Amino acid sequence: MALSVRDSPNAVEKSSEGVANRPRHSPVFTVRRRRSAGFDWLAPIYGGMEMLAAGRVLQQARACWVAQLKDRRRILIAGDGHGRGAAGIAQVFPDAEIAVVEASAAMIAAGRRHVTATAGCQARVSWIHADIREWSPAGVYDAIVTQFFLDCFAPESLAQVVNRLAAAAATNAIWLLTDFAIPESPGWRRTRARAIHRLMYFFFRHATGLEASFLTPPDRLLQEAGFVMGARRTFDAGLIHADWWSLMPPPQLSSR
Repeated sequence: MALSVRDSPNAVEKSSEGVANRPRHSPVFTVRRRRSAGFDWLAPIYGGMEMLAAGRVLQQARACWVAQLKDRRRILIAGDGHGRGAAGIAQVFPDAEIAVVEASAAMIAAGRRHVTATAGCQARVSWIHADIREWSPAGVYDAIVTQFFLDCFAPESLAQVVNRLAAAAATNAIWLLTDFAIPESPGWRRTRARAIHRLMYFFFRHATGLEASFLTPPDRLLQEAGFVMGARRTFDAGLIHADWWSLMPPPQLSSR
């Protein structure tokens, strides 16, 4: 997803020169200006599109492992779009500090409205207007959340994104991952999923300039980054999966 110039009245631009005049509530930081984000024009209708196309199943998948975030104080959400993930997490864990990295200015505006209306704790959510591939974390996070986001990237970019997010993980971090999938076993579920994927990628590539043209599963990349899967649940006949992963502790050195 490309990055556009933010127009939020409360926005603050972050560049190599530093951050100026940070607002008190719901700050928005912008990292490097680029061409207009392809998802901007979808922001006003994205929630309606989701409900029309999938009903509540996407939100059910987002919420599947939210309880795993208990006692996590710094949560990083990448590519939250219209803010349903951030709103759900902020509502359950109002004391958590949540940072959302999102490339679309219009999606950030929609997300802020959604969080305010749903969770009522806008001050706990910081919005970072950036392409995740160019963003540098300020400190580490004990939870990372990617929901219907990693499927946006081609294989080369996906490796870069996973490595960048993993670099922001604290030693005890967990990773909640929710995304589309294609069932491995032959049959109608696999055939259906492949048809839906072709339709989705055709639409988003033409409507938003989406980079990816097919799904690249991130499992191997997460494992290479040191994460191990705790559990996986599937939805909608295997079209969607929700996982939680944990960062594997480093091996203990022998005292001998």
